[in-house]
Amino acid sequence: MTELKQRILPAVQKPARYTGGEWGEIKKDLKDVRVRVAFCFPDTYEIGMSNLGMRILYGVMNEMEGVWCERVFAPWGDMEAAMRQHRLPLWALESQDPIHSFDMIAFTIGYEMSYSNIVNMLNLAGVPIRSRDRQGLKNLVFAGGVCAFNPEPLAEFIDFFSLGEGEEITVEIVSLYDKAKAEGWSKEAFLREAAKIPGVYVPGFYRHEYNPDGTLAAIVPVEGAPKTVTKRIVENLDKAYFPTKMIVPSTEIVHDRANLEVFRGCIRGCRFCQAGFSCRPVRKKSPQVLYRQAVETLTHSGSNEINVSSLSTSDYRGLKELTDMLIPYCESHRVNLSVPSLRADNFSRELMERLQTVRKSGLTFAPEAGTQRLRDVINKNLTEEEILNTCANAFAGGWSNVKLYFMLGLPTETDEDVLGIAELVYKVIQTWKEHAVNKKRGLRVHVATAYFVPKPHTPFQWEKQITPQEYLRRCKLLKSHFYSRSITYDYHGPDLSRLEAVFARGDRRLGPVIEAAVGNGARLDGWDEYFNYSKWYDAFRQCGVDEDFYTTRGYGEEEILPWDTIDVGVSKAFLKRERRRAYEGTITPDCRHGCAGCGANTLLKEVGCDD
Repeated sequence: MTELKQRILPAVQKPARYTGGEWGEIKKDLKDVRVRVAFCFPDTYEIGMSNLGMRILYGVMNEMEGVWCERVFAPWGDMEAAMRQHRLPLWALESQDPIHSFDMIAFTIGYEMSYSNIVNMLNLAGVPIRSRDRQGLKNLVFAGGVCAFNPEPLAEFIDFFSLGEGEEITVEIVSLYDKAKAEGWSKEAFLREAAKIPGVYVPGFYRHEYNPDGTLAAIVPVEGAPKTVTKRIVENLDKAYFPTKMIVPSTEIVHDRANLEVFRGCIRGCRFCQAGFSCRPVRKKSPQVLYRQAVETLTHSGSNEINVSSLSTSDYRGLKELTDMLIPYCESHRVNLSVPSLRADNFSRELMERLQTVRKSGLTFAPEAGTQRLRDVINKNLTEEEILNTCANAFAGGWSNVKLYFMLGLPTETDEDVLGIAELVYKVIQTWKEHAVNKKRGLRVHVATAYFVPKPHTPFQWEKQITPQEYLRRCKLLKSHFYSRSITYDYHGPDLSRLEAVFARGDRRLGPVIEAAVGNGARLDGWDEYFNYSKWYDAFRQCGVDEDFYTTRGYGEEEILPWDTIDVGVSKAFLKRERRRAYEGTITPDCRHGCAGCGANTLLKEVGCDD
């Protein structure tokens, strides 16, 4: 570490964010390294180090001979100010070398509000932010993650995107780069070859043409690029790489625990959920492999908590077998075992009582809508009876804290649906009065509502987002009907969700907006301390871009969508059919009750979906 860094670090918050040196980090001798990868997470250390996907790909790349992958995180505001004052470029943790000296710069993007951080990190690194301004193979920038399923807002900044799950495709990409560097290829030659790798999308190989009204007229492939690029998946999760030798953070992180991923995909088909469609098909790990990975991870890390996770953990058919093995181990080693992502329709009081023998923490459920009609519209496949029966079982078992999450602005929502949330909450309170075994502790019901954001690759991708004014009106309407002291109500401010919708459904004309906003000082937009919508408002005005075009306008079903080049395995015909069923109020049963024909099973070469 340089003397300058040593002088700066004591003056900033949480200096351990920037020092590296943690137990389990991977260091290599540069004389044995041919390809250096700066793996960037566009948020702070404590967020990035909680991300399992980053841990997986860090390990995958570092297992490659001749490749050294190092971690890079966005600095907090005080550190950025010091870096700019002293002209200190952004560096990687393992070597402390500036990332402008690396061959490849990779980003994993899971949240649209990190887009400003991507541009700002490149700027902090002294790397040209636009792809066309980076010549040669040095500092080749690529990105993956769920936001890559609509890559267009970032098309000007990213050289290519890796679509889908990265364990296999990342090895292919880095191996191709290794060959290109050794043979002295040009950047253009590398990108042409990279575009031949299934799952690689090179935005420079597609020309977007627009109609006079601003809608897309055509997406034209050039340079021999395919019309669509299909995401990659890992078929056999039991054989896939998993980082049991995890890095142990040297400062507190958001999820400071070991993580165990039990399966990928989701059987449910909630019509608003991007992850539920874009992560299909369902593939699961065996309980035996999971138990081995859990023991190895806990042994290496010394962690006192392990989290069993997935999009809907209680849908994992091997959950009882897994917990039957894990609970004795965790009890004997004083490790806390947590199982989040439970659904109200298959909540197991027996399981939760076994997991929480010392202290009963709060329960969290997401009914999403207050009336059965609207829950059927969104295909939640959850009834009021199931919600209340689950609460009755929990209250009878000693629980007294419940968190309930809803969305406002869902398609077809009326004031009756909004008030249905209040009615459901009062039924939960009445259920507690009838079934609670310990009324002295009192009941706490935390209600939270979010502003609905229509996302790509879902049946609601064509929908309008309600205006911020209408969203706030519905929040106030709901709040006016909460009279009980047992209720705590929080609602998300509209500005962040409006901007999230713009970038979730945006096109290439948003690149200059992002650049202008960063110039205005936008960064760390996912943090309340830093988000300032006025910086974005000014950027939209500077660039002549109307936010309403991407939000309250909605999209026509026959309109060309910015993300039509990307194939996540779920057909557009299926999404349209699901949208029609939504407006009919017709539910589609989950995958275990019969295949609905979404198309995702065509991504599997050997067998069909696990469920």
